[in-house]
Amino acid sequence: MAIWAAGCNLRCPQCQNYHVTYDNSSRPVTPREAAEELTRARVLYGVDRMAISGGEPTANRGWLVEFFRELKRLNPDERARLHLDSNGTLLTRDYVDELIDAGVTDIGVEPKGARLETFMKITGIRDRELASRYQRTQWGALRYLVDNYRDKVFIGVGVPYNSAFMSWDELIEVGERIAAIDPDLQVVVLDYFPTFRNRAIERPSPSEMVKVKETLNGVGLKTVIVQTSIGHIGP
Repeated sequence: MAIWAAGCNLRCPQCQNYHVTYDNSSRPVTPREAAEELTRARVLYGVDRMAISGGEPTANRGWLVEFFRELKRLNPDERARLHLDSNGTLLTRDYVDELIDAGVTDIGVEPKGARLETFMKITGIRDRELASRYQRTQWGALRYLVDNYRDKVFIGVGVPYNSAFMSWDELIEVGERIAAIDPDLQVVVLDYFPTFRNRAIERPSPSEMVKVKETLNGVGLKTVIVQTSIGHIGP
């Protein structure tokens, strides 16, 4: 079960959740209300993983930490999985520590490219210094999670891909960088499609995404799943 937080610190022109990210009309809810709603859904549908995505949930640190504390209080059993999806650009070490202390058991981080120019193109961040800091933080968060929480937290990696903003050489570079951190990490490659303010790009074909998977497996990543227009392909 998942909920989505509005708002984001990035300005991705091909934002895949823009209708949520830029929602300024829905009624705001407290961390407790959100946790209670998600818990009710867990009971109703008989699932154990409860997630928050966005937008970018980490943009509101106080709200997010309290949300996970409430979610943990309502779901104290060992089966409960409390999942955070994040672009990772705000996940400093102390923020990661605080979230895990609050009860987070699963974290997905989405580094957007290996090169700064690509990061700026994907995210719409024009300030080079800010973009550089954001990019260092997201890759640093992934490394910090692996080095300190590998045995305690499930760590996933999301990789946005479209040939319009990422070359094949850089895709390999991204894969090699992840493999150097931990080749056993689960990697999900997202086939970014035309939407929001970037409707001119073309969605990668399933055959292209299969090639992406084979390429990333070839640089040492053991678990690669690719999102395609006909469903997910992976182990």
